[in-house]
Amino acid sequence: MAIDELLDEHEQSLRVQEWLRRNAGGLIGGVALGLAAVAGWKYWQQRQSQAYMREADTFQTAVDAIERDGAKAAPAVNGVPAGIYRSLAALRLAKSQADLNDATAAIATLRGAMPQDTTLRPIFERRIAQLQIQSGKAQDALTSLTANDGPTLDLRGDAQFALGQVDAARESYRKALALTEVGSPQRKLIELKYTQVGGTPAPSQTP
Repeated sequence: MAIDELLDEHEQSLRVQEWLRRNAGGLIGGVALGLAAVAGWKYWQQRQSQAYMREADTFQTAVDAIERDGAKAAPAVNGVPAGIYRSLAALRLAKSQADLNDATAAIATLRGAMPQDTTLRPIFERRIAQLQIQSGKAQDALTSLTANDGPTLDLRGDAQFALGQVDAARESYRKALALTEVGSPQRKLIELKYTQVGGTPAPSQTP
């Protein structure tokens, strides 16, 4: 017969009490650690929420400054913390500067806020290249374009066409068509460019 079966309820109670005395420190420490972890998580969430709100506030301040006077809004944009809000503010400032016919300032703004994010970076590169083409610097535009998505290939074709590189432009437009949805307005525009440089658009293109 097992020893525990010989113990009466009182003896078992004493054993439980003794075990609790020996392990109370560990139990309390574990509970305290768990509570501290929960409190720390809530504190971190609160700090993150406050940080996002501050970033949103600085972004709105930058937007207001751009709308008042884009030529003097650079300090407000630079005051926005690095991240998505800074990128959006920089794009708006660059547009304002371009509207004021200051392509040099617009390009500098975009380069100064160039994101590392693989989704946003091509947008900045294309905007820089567009400004360079409009400023008669198509060769610089080709250097600015590093992505290989449809819109970038389309713009690369524009730069090559501006440089008189018709064969290269035709190839860029062909590749752009292969990456652009059939029936989309952008595809129709690329097809017109492709035709202009001697290409024959087809319903389906392959790179």
